Parts: sequence; C-alpha cells; structure tokens
Amino acid sequence: MQEIRPRYEFRAFAQHFGLVEEKMRKLSKLEKFRESSEIYILSPGNNENNIKIRYDTLDIKVLVKTEKGLQQWNPRMRGEFPMKMEVIRDEVFAALGVAVSEFNRAEYTLEQYLEEIIKPHPETVLARVFKRRFGYTINGCISEIADLLVNGAAIKTVAVESVDVEAILKAKEILGLQEYENVNYLLAIKRILGMEPLTD
Repeated sequence: MQEIRPRYEFRAFAQHFGLVEEKMRKLSKLEKFRESSEIYILSPGNNENNIKIRYDTLDIKVLVKTEKGLQQWNPRMRGEFPMKMEVIRDEVFAALGVAVSEFNRAEYTLEQYLEEIIKPHPETVLARVFKRRFGYTINGCISEIADLLVNGAAIKTVAVESVDVEAILKAKEILGLQEYENVNYLLAIKRILGMEPLTD
C-alpha cells in the first residue's frame, strides 16, 4: 500500500490578486474547474482541526507542523452521514474542543446533525462556503485560484501545495506571493466572521 505523504500548503486571501492571477494563467493551462458548496464547523478554541462537510461527507484535517512558513495538514477522519452518535461524540467533538452535546438519537442525518447538535451549541458556528476553483500547476506544485462566498461575503484565495517545501517556495517567488500572509481556511473564515482579529 502506497504511503500517503501529507502536502505542505501556502494559501492567501484577498479581494483580488492582480498580477498573481495573470502569472498563474500565463504559466499554466487550466487543468481543473470545480464548484462546490461546503459547510465549515468552527469553535473559538480550535485552530488546528479543519472540519468541513461536502457532499454529505465530513472531513477533518489536522495541522501537523509548520515549516519555512508553510503548513502541513493531514487527514484525521472522514465520515459519511447518517453518522453514528459515537463518532460525533468521540471524533468530531474532540476535534472541536468544546463540551459534548446531549444526544437523542443513535445516528444523525446531516440535517439532524446541523439543526439539533451544531446550531444550538453555544460554542459552535456554521460557515457556508461556496467555492469556484480553477486548478493549475506551477513549478510542479498543485496551484489554484478560487472565488469564494463565505456566508455571502465574497473573497478570493490563491494556493500552492506540494510535498516539496522548496518547490512551493520557488512557486511563491515565481508568482509574486512573497508579501502575502499564509492563512489557512480555518483562520480566514474565522476572521471573516469576526471570531479572530484581522491581523495577529
């Protein structure tokens, strides 16, 4: 079985990226186009576990480490709805880092999970994110430009990913991303919703 090597990521958010977008489109043909509607589950104390739902599947990725300003994320769990109460209690709430809710069902559909568990909880917040993603390859790295709506707020993101740290750093230089802050989805959404300050 082939070993899964977690990728490092550089991601930036802005209202527009100007020359960065122009360079990416000039240096690589468009390789992928994807649209998706996703739900992120946030809590004030959790900044290490990225928890999102897409197509009735809940994904949790954990921040493994930071190297040369890049973040390495690794899958922690993936589960489909309907989801057993024990999985929500033992896996999802552990990742959120908040008090466990009371459960009235042995398993939950996605709608039941959101309406009965997440929305009433005093420490959890929902963010609905629509993504329109354009995929490229820059210096051998998976790269993308994406248009986002975060609870209706429009913003753009640019990302460069690879298992090779030096390849990402070179891609950043090629695209002119050196002056941008590396911000993951979890922190960016929290800033947009006012859960985190805009700058440290």
